[in-house]
Amino acid sequence: MTVVLMFFIGAVFLALLFLNLYFRIKVLKSYKILVQNRVDFEAKWILNEKRMESEVIPHHPRMADEIRTFSKHIRFSMKIASILITLITILGAILMYYK
Repeated sequence: MTVVLMFFIGAVFLALLFLNLYFRIKVLKSYKILVQNRVDFEAKWILNEKRMESEVIPHHPRMADEIRTFSKHIRFSMKIASILITLITILGAILMYYK
């Protein structure tokens, strides 16, 4: 049982690593385009979709799709990462109390 739990923890950790790399590539592509076009906004606006729509996009209407894509990728990667980290923690706790 211990070996199986260790395997699952390792597999979830590797999934977290690959997820990080995948979204880093996606986010950096969007970020590069936003920086080249001098689109500037605060990090707190990325997590608040309504505020992004009302405060950032009206200032940069040409880049609306790129801003939405960038913030969508950031939010989605944070959700998936938090789920995987929670799963690693739960599996680690099970492994710790199983021994």
